[in-house]
Amino acid sequence: MKIGVMSDTHGSLPYLEKALDVLSDCDVLLHIGDVLYHGPRNDLPEGYNPKAVIEIINNLDNITIARGNCDADVDQMVIKHPIESPFVHKQIDNISVLMDHGYTKSREELLKQARDLSVDILILGHTHVKELSVENDIIVLNPGSTAIPKDGTHSVATIEVINENGLEDEFELEINLIDINTKEIIEFDDCDCNDYDHHEDGCNCNSH
Repeated sequence: MKIGVMSDTHGSLPYLEKALDVLSDCDVLLHIGDVLYHGPRNDLPEGYNPKAVIEIINNLDNITIARGNCDADVDQMVIKHPIESPFVHKQIDNISVLMDHGYTKSREELLKQARDLSVDILILGHTHVKELSVENDIIVLNPGSTAIPKDGTHSVATIEVINENGLEDEFELEINLIDINTKEIIEFDDCDCNDYDHHEDGCNCNSH
């Protein structure tokens, strides 16, 4: 099972197309919010074309969307998929994920909710800055922004669930952040969870 993660597309057609090209082999797509509108604090992104973005999003049959601060009721009127609020708690294959745009709660509150729901991965957006870390055995992932990155790289993320022995409570996760312009994996010097082994007696998270 391969999961594609994107966020903060903000109505940019060319960067959505690049993101979907990188994620074309994914079984499931997760969008962490801010789908169409560029927002009053942002400049118009390159290729701003919300109508074309609507058409592409509506033609996807494997996408789940969490609501962001720039997503409004009118967006739900034109997007056929539910824009779920205030968060999405979803089981995908062997893993449990919490999707939250991350603008209404503190980081401590988000991590507490993730612990209370016993999720494997907390996926955030909003900051337009990539993150891949582990806090208290919970992976924290922010794919960055496809359209208006604040860290210099237009990006998405992939999560691959590897379950070679078929046991429900033993699996590995391979998580990558990817530059959608070059299609290259972005290396994090301080990242400690590219390879994540989950076992019934705990987990190991090793850098490489």
